[in-house]
Amino acid sequence: MFIDLGRRGDYAIRAGLMLARHADDGLVKSREIAAAMAIPDRFVIHILADLVRAGLVKSTAGPRGGYRLAGSPEDTSVLALIEATEGDLRARTCPLQGGRCPHEQVCALHEDWSQAQEAFLARLAATSLRALVERDEGLERSATV
Repeated sequence: MFIDLGRRGDYAIRAGLMLARHADDGLVKSREIAAAMAIPDRFVIHILADLVRAGLVKSTAGPRGGYRLAGSPEDTSVLALIEATEGDLRARTCPLQGGRCPHEQVCALHEDWSQAQEAFLARLAATSLRALVERDEGLERSATV
């Protein structure tokens, strides 16, 4: 299994992290998210639109508008952010047969591969934005010491 976070998933996590850090501050402008999280301006709107469509982020239009998390940082998972922008992360290709494993002809690695994949997804689902904020703030504190 080659695990590589795509650009959209990367930007979704960055945007989610920014929104989680400002969850109690009200709305955050897209240009503030782009600048603070090093997301190109041309991408941030698309990423935020994906997150709004998925119900993870709420938007308010107008001069005083912006974005905020739809739920709490504790209840927003990294997996939800990634899948909102990249789709289902489950592998669709059998590592031994190169295509789908038909149910009648499951390969010798199928069960172990599936269990490893599910463990990976479960870990991302269990990782909340709150946990990322705490780790990120800890890294910032240790970098300034």
